[in-house]
Amino acid sequence: MLYDAVIVAEKPAVALAFAKFLGEGKYRRVFVEGVPSYVFHFRGGDYLSIGLTGHILDFDFPREYNEWNAVDPKKLFFIDPILVVREGAYKYVKALKALALKTSHAILALDADVEGEGIAFEVIRIMSQANPNLEFKRAWFSAVTKWDILNAMQNLREPNELWAKKVFARMVVDLTVGASFTRLLTLAVQRQKSMLPLGKFLSYGPCQTPVLYLVVKRELEREQFKKKKYYVIVAELEADGHVITASANLGEDKEKAASALALAKREEFATVVLSEASIVEVSPPVPLNTIDFESRASAFLNIRPKEALAIAEKLYQYGYISYPRTETTIYPPTLNLSQLASMFTSWEDIGWYVTKILQKGLTPTRGREDDKAHPPIHPTKVASRAGLLRAMGEKAWRVYELVVRHFLATLSEKAQVEKQRVVARLGGVELSAEGRRVVYPGFYYVYYYARPEEKPLPYLVEGDRLRVRSLRLEERSTQPPPYLSESELLALMKRYGIGTDATMQDHIHTNIERKYFVVRERRCIPTPLGKTLILSLLEVEPRLVLPEIRGKMESLLAKVASGEREASEVVAEIKETFLEYYENVAAKIDAISQKLVPVIAEVYRPDGNQQAGLFPRNRGLRGGRKKSKKAKE
Repeated sequence: MLYDAVIVAEKPAVALAFAKFLGEGKYRRVFVEGVPSYVFHFRGGDYLSIGLTGHILDFDFPREYNEWNAVDPKKLFFIDPILVVREGAYKYVKALKALALKTSHAILALDADVEGEGIAFEVIRIMSQANPNLEFKRAWFSAVTKWDILNAMQNLREPNELWAKKVFARMVVDLTVGASFTRLLTLAVQRQKSMLPLGKFLSYGPCQTPVLYLVVKRELEREQFKKKKYYVIVAELEADGHVITASANLGEDKEKAASALALAKREEFATVVLSEASIVEVSPPVPLNTIDFESRASAFLNIRPKEALAIAEKLYQYGYISYPRTETTIYPPTLNLSQLASMFTSWEDIGWYVTKILQKGLTPTRGREDDKAHPPIHPTKVASRAGLLRAMGEKAWRVYELVVRHFLATLSEKAQVEKQRVVARLGGVELSAEGRRVVYPGFYYVYYYARPEEKPLPYLVEGDRLRVRSLRLEERSTQPPPYLSESELLALMKRYGIGTDATMQDHIHTNIERKYFVVRERRCIPTPLGKTLILSLLEVEPRLVLPEIRGKMESLLAKVASGEREASEVVAEIKETFLEYYENVAAKIDAISQKLVPVIAEVYRPDGNQQAGLFPRNRGLRGGRKKSKKAKE
């Protein structure tokens, strides 16, 4: 059968959505080389949609350079990687080549971002090998809804080769840098006869390692922090049946603090010398981009960033929310906010408030970022709790609810919070207490996650006398900064340009897989292995781990996407930079490995009680791996 066009989507669910929406619900499922595909009638012609599972091709070194013990890692800087078929992706290659012979038009419906453009050009490369005359067009959409898909089909564009070149350039430099340093470290500890099991390795990554550095840096700040003792008088004071807790910091002198306590104990009442209150307006959040979404999912839902984004992508594929990989915090004028909000006038327990803000008129909040590609994350279809729980589970509902409530919050009114402060004199000590209460909830009606805990104080005036119910002296200590939270780490990665909105959570996850740090109670804690690795590299070549280096790499790669620089030039420049770092590390590698070996020995103890998965397999870094197929492109 011949087709008027073949539509290639990035995910099977999106391919099915194209068939459903374009075929008006009428489609037929077929298998092309074992890959589920969908045939349907559209615009008087026969179409087929097929879904991939991400990248089909990857870069790797020629086979002869994957023998670690036989190849000096330094040589990898002078080798051009080749494109190979990813493990498990050969059936997609066969399917695309077969379909290329059955059509004259291919529509690239990959995810609408730079990474999706890279996959689009992988598809172009593969299908063109079978049919050099094939015409390719790009479908650009940010939500898997009928309107968005129809609009994309009506406004097909040319694929952006510069974006794809950026993707491939990044893949090449990440492979080269990561593989060379990973092999250097691994081979060095093996020479020290470490307990590193066969198939395991010490990994370095140009994104992964700067992320680890940020986590270790906070650990070092904690270690270097010097605690100081200080003394606080805490009093419970009663006013008109209300009890408030007030305190005074008396400093580091214990004797003076004890004397002040003794004088205060002589008094039965404290006298109010200051009572003030002010109402402040709290603005709703700005529209939701990927990093903010991941941070809020971690803070509000206790769902790890990588898992949260995976859930969001699934919600996107089934048409519940817009594309979740976006840097934009400004709603475009083309987005019908009233229509979207109207879907929720009967939703859960907040429909009445949605109706209210619609009647008043919507004035959305506005951030500063706009990637000119995708709108902020927003709901595209209404779902009930019961329905989504049945379809996708509890976490999917919670993620969906967060997206909906955040969207509605950005269209909502400001909240008003009253901040209160009371100062009461007791003997020679001035005790203070602070309180707050929500005067008008505004956006808190829909966005309960951000609503502050209310601790209102009774209304008092100067001269009021408060009965002392209890009085005590507490010895306290200044506290070190806490371990980095995942949301803080994501913010730092964004500041330094480590990774993209699509990959930041992956770099955190990779460090966890390598056992370089763990996440406990939402805090990132380095392991002895991760800490030793960073300290060892810092001593020899700090630039290799500092976060600024990745930001510089990304700024160079951005020039490829804009057409300012050739990809080959940028790749050569980055390789030259890291080759200098490599030589500095290689000169001291024995000293580095001697520091790492004892830590590895703790992880892989000779009693056989190994911590499995310390160094999981990483594509492109381990020589001689098993492959079902490996094809040079």
